[in-house]
Amino acid sequence: MASVLFVCTGNICRSPIAEGFGRAMVAEAGADIEVASAGIVGWEGSPAAHESILAAAECGIDISGHVATRMEPRHAEDADVVVCMAREHRDAVAHLAPRAAGRTFTLKELVRLLEALPATPSTTSFEDRVGMADELRRSGFEGDPADEDVEDPLGATLDAFRAVAWELDDWCHRLSPGLIPAKAKEEAS
Repeated sequence: MASVLFVCTGNICRSPIAEGFGRAMVAEAGADIEVASAGIVGWEGSPAAHESILAAAECGIDISGHVATRMEPRHAEDADVVVCMAREHRDAVAHLAPRAAGRTFTLKELVRLLEALPATPSTTSFEDRVGMADELRRSGFEGDPADEDVEDPLGATLDAFRAVAWELDDWCHRLSPGLIPAKAKEEAS
């Protein structure tokens, strides 16, 4: 089974929301993909921030049962793709788990790479799509380096958390068509 790991700092704000949208994306596609999240300095055992729970719920996503996890190298090494909320997380994952560096992206970077790839047959696997995105990145594709991060709302107002949830909703919906083979979507129909 393929797997996606969403990563942020504490695993209480951004990555739990992204995980919730990721789970919804996978369920909608009928794909067999495991979705999880962790934090570089994860607040191990903590619930998601109350504002994250509220903002996600307003978008139809329930993360009320989330429990924060501190990212260990094995989490990244075991994931088929690591989707980070910011460049600092991508760089930290590459440092902690060098073998996962080619499968580690910021969310916005991965979406832009997948959208820039030529159309692929529905038989192209999840792992192949991630590999193709990495190849395109290594070939010099820049995307939009000025806009790679999803801002951390920790300590901000509920409206800031809402803005992050809306942003993650948009980017996760854009992620799905490029990452999940059309075959999985067709079989779910």
